[in-house]
Order: sequence, then structure tokens, then C-alpha cells
Amino acid sequence: MSFKLENINKQKAVSKKKKSDFSAILQKEIVLFGKGFSNKLKEDFYTELAVLLSAGVSLKEALELLFNSQKKKTAKEILGTVVEDLIDGQSMSEAIRSHKAFTEYEYYSIKIGEETGTLAEVVKQLGSFFGRKNQQRRDVISALTYPIIILSTAFLVVLFMLQFVVPMFQDIFRQNKVSLPGITEFIISVSEFMKSYGLMIFIGMIALFSSRFLFNKQEWYRRFKDKFLTKLPFFGNFIKTVYLSQFTQAVALLSASKVPVINSIQLVKKMIAFYPLQDALESVEQSILQGATLSESLASHPIFSDKMIALVKVAEQTNQTEFIFDRLNVQYHEQVQRQSKMMSTIMEPLIIVLVGIMVGVILIAMYLPMFKLGTVLGA
Repeated sequence: MSFKLENINKQKAVSKKKKSDFSAILQKEIVLFGKGFSNKLKEDFYTELAVLLSAGVSLKEALELLFNSQKKKTAKEILGTVVEDLIDGQSMSEAIRSHKAFTEYEYYSIKIGEETGTLAEVVKQLGSFFGRKNQQRRDVISALTYPIIILSTAFLVVLFMLQFVVPMFQDIFRQNKVSLPGITEFIISVSEFMKSYGLMIFIGMIALFSSRFLFNKQEWYRRFKDKFLTKLPFFGNFIKTVYLSQFTQAVALLSASKVPVINSIQLVKKMIAFYPLQDALESVEQSILQGATLSESLASHPIFSDKMIALVKVAEQTNQTEFIFDRLNVQYHEQVQRQSKMMSTIMEPLIIVLVGIMVGVILIAMYLPMFKLGTVLGA
């Protein structure tokens, strides 16, 4: 580092006292509001830090500039304690390790950057990693927002018809003693069921949605959720591709920092919160420790494609791990973007057709007896 650490012993006593009170408040905020540093904040933080370091600004001065420009209270407090730790004589990797806001992946990447003198390049790659991760999140949200809105609207329309429109026709049919076709009786029975249990179903749906926030920290719930998502047609493959893109980018970054393959697998396994991939990487790690190559270990898990396995085998033979994983990451990222656009394009007309069919079935079921009623009245 380019700054001098003077009078460290004198400052430690005062600094630690400040940090004890300061850390108590900070830990409360982390517990209440999550990790304190969102992925979007991390993208901006690492990108701006890389620019400052590349421009010749010392690490301490760069962090102080980012601290002063930070507006979010929790993030500002975290940066403040990091700067204090640097003044106390710790390295940046040691300073961030004490915060839950930062992952082990970030800790080891920065530690390697400090030891090899490539910190500016490492934080630039971390900024790129979180930028790509944020972009994939936006792609997923963009792909799912419109279908969810349409489906919700369709559900409300069908619910309205079952609750209010169908009972009106039912009264007319009952008063005129019209014989009802099977489809009409089915729609009426659905309407009666919704009138009797509609409120319970609504409360159950709210409870199911709320359970996500209550159980999201439970391992069994996250395992069930991830397994369920992978089984969904088309969506499952899309979600798997998103996490494979993050996996390949992380391995490419660690390979660029000269991290051994086994350590890269261990770090990525802790960083990516997707259990099908974590379980596969756990098995891959054990296979490598037993003497298998990375390509051989990946081949025994269906989550990794044949194309990835073939390219990894080439990387092992040519010692081009960083390049191959970087190319794989580009391909997966492009595939995520294509699939998200395709999802939006295909699902819009499908949902409209589905809504039309549901409304049409209800209307046909109600109007079929009306024709019989017209014949009876005409006679």
C-alpha cells in the first residue's frame, strides 16, 4: 500500500473502543436489512475502486473517497469500519472478512490480488462479475414480469366471473328449470366451490407467498425450491443456465488469479446459492481429491453440458483454463439473454390464448342453456 501506518499501537485502543460501539449498531442493521451491501452496490463499489487504484490513488484514500460518496447508511458504516481496520494495520482482505456483507469468494480474490500485486485488476474483475450477475437478474425479472402481470389479471377476471357472473345465470336456470349440459354443471360447481372456499384459498396463497420470507433461510426449504424450479419446463433450463453462467465467470476470475482448481471449486461452491449446483460441485471436489481430472468429475453430473465438459478437457490439455471458462461464460451469458427474450416473446401470446380459452369456456357454458331457455319460452 502507498500510505504509511504510523502510531498504530497508540490508535488501536481508541479505535477498538469506537469500533465496539460502532460494530454493535452495524450488526443490528445487517441482521435487520440483510447483508448491507447489495450486488448492485458491490458492482459500483468494485468498479469505482478499480478506477481509483488504476489511477494511482492509494487504497486507503480510494476507500475514503468511496466512503464519503456513499449515501446508503448501512453501506457507509461498513466502509467506515473497513477504513478503520486499514488504519489499524489490517489488509483489505482481512478487513472485509469480518463482515457478513462480503463472501469468502471476495475475501480470497482480494487476498490473492494483494499478494500478487494485482489488486486493481482483481477488483475490476469483481466489478465485472457482479455487473454480469445483476444483468442476469434483470433479464430474469424482465422475462417474468409481464407473464406474471397477465396471469394475475387473468386469475382476477376468472375469479370475478365465477363469483358474480355465473351465479346470476345459475339463478335464471334454476327459476326456469332448464336442464344443464355437463360443461355448465361443471362451471357452476366450480363457482360454488369458489364461493365456499374462495377466502380460504386466498388466505392460503398469501400464507404460501409469505412462507418464502419465513423459511428462506432454512436449508430444506431452499433445497425444495431449487429442485422444484429445475423441474419446471423451459424455466428450469433457463434458471440452470443463469447459475452456470455465474459458475463459469467465477472460475475464470479465480483462474486469472492463479487459484488452484480445487480451491476454485471450494470457493464457488460457497458463493453460488443454488443447491443442485452446490451438490454437484461437492461431488466434483471429492472426485478431484481422489485423483480424477476436472472434466472427468464434471462428466458424472447432468447439470454440466457435454459441450462444457469437452471444452474443459481441452483446457486441461492446453493449460488454457482461464480462456476456456471465460469463453464459456460469454456463451452462457448470451444464452441467458436469448432465452429471456424468447420467454417473453413466446409467453405473451400463450397467456393471452389461455385467458381467452378460460373466459370463452365460461361464456359458452353459460350461454348453451340460454338457447334451450329461448326454445322453451318460444314454445
